[in-house]
Amino acid sequence: MKKKSEKQQDLDQLKTDLAKVSTVILTTFQGITVEDDTKLRREVQKAGGKYQVVKNTLAERAGTGTPAEGVLKNLKGTNSIAYTTTDPVALAKALTKIAKDVPAFQFKSGVVEGKVISIAEIQALATMPSKEELISKIMFLLNAPAQRIATALNALPRNLAVTVSEAVKANKFSS
Repeated sequence: MKKKSEKQQDLDQLKTDLAKVSTVILTTFQGITVEDDTKLRREVQKAGGKYQVVKNTLAERAGTGTPAEGVLKNLKGTNSIAYTTTDPVALAKALTKIAKDVPAFQFKSGVVEGKVISIAEIQALATMPSKEELISKIMFLLNAPAQRIATALNALPRNLAVTVSEAVKANKFSS
């Protein structure tokens, strides 16, 4: 049994974490094996997030005054939260991957950038390309016109050389 001071430290730590997050996803974990739970925690950590089983009153108190407040009010049953300060898509992808493998793990709701989202929106978020993929696509699109201009400018001297060469072969420059 934890002492009151330890419980207060847990509350303060969770409140500090939740104040900084951009994404919180509320889930249920009842019926998950230890092996699946370990796999889940590793996947969330790889995605740059944290996963924590929380008591309902602790979650509600810690969520007060944070972006996650709307999701963590009036909780019932067994709950866990996954949260991140970085890429919400990576977290949603990691959780969706586990949810497919472990039927007992289910989404309840979430918050992304201060907006409460539904289960369907969490799954839609998981299908989006990651931040790195989007950046690489934008860089390709920005680079494509420059490549085309460079190709066109390089084609002028090459085409001129081919034309002159063909004219010499056809004896067009003889007087």
